[in-house]
Amino acid sequence: MSDHYELVFSTFLHDDTPASVLAALRWHMGIDDNVKNPEGLDPDDHPYPLLLPGQSRLPGGDIASLHRSVLEFTSSGTRYEWELFARIYWVDDLTLHLDALLELIAPHVAERGYGGYIRDVHDTEVKPFKFHDGTYDPVEI
Repeated sequence: MSDHYELVFSTFLHDDTPASVLAALRWHMGIDDNVKNPEGLDPDDHPYPLLLPGQSRLPGGDIASLHRSVLEFTSSGTRYEWELFARIYWVDDLTLHLDALLELIAPHVAERGYGGYIRDVHDTEVKPFKFHDGTYDPVEI
């Protein structure tokens, strides 16, 4: 019997996040149908789209969003960042690839601290993703 999880990413990425990383995230989310095998991704760590909304058993369903937005207006101009939000229903087999997703995202996170969580759907305890200095704290599942 499989365990099931709610996986959430909720963070801002730097505006200068490389195009290859953005393409990989779009592929994982099913946003860009033209990308089949994103450049630079190890197929062992990223075997298929891992943030693809589907037939969720979560109230409200799955969602995946990545878009550039204005974060603030400053005296030197407008500051942009990429908004990354995904809420996906995962089976336990997918947790083997969680570190690969965190490693893809971590170097580009704009603000240190909270960036999402993973939670067993039958539990109330969330295991947060904490980003800092281009990396993340290990997550015990």
